[in-house]
Amino acid sequence: MDKKNALRAGALAAGTTLMMLLLSSPASALTRDDGDDPGTGLSVVETLGLFVVAPIVLFAVIAGLVMVLDKSHESHRVTSRNIRTKPKADAKA
Repeated sequence: MDKKNALRAGALAAGTTLMMLLLSSPASALTRDDGDDPGTGLSVVETLGLFVVAPIVLFAVIAGLVMVLDKSHESHRVTSRNIRTKPKADAKA
């Protein structure tokens, strides 16, 4: 019964996707709209800098700030120095 439901869900998803593709109109990038005033294009270096280098730098800055401004207690951090195999207090069962 479970295989039948999965097959039905897959067929529904495929049919919905196919209908959306068939009913959607193609993008009209060749015809210009009124008031359309595109700027100059980006070079390869500008594109890589904007979409590759800038997010990596932003991630590194945020990660660095999180590490520098970390105020958690040393005993709460999971390191190889503070891993204990025995509990601190004996639990009563």
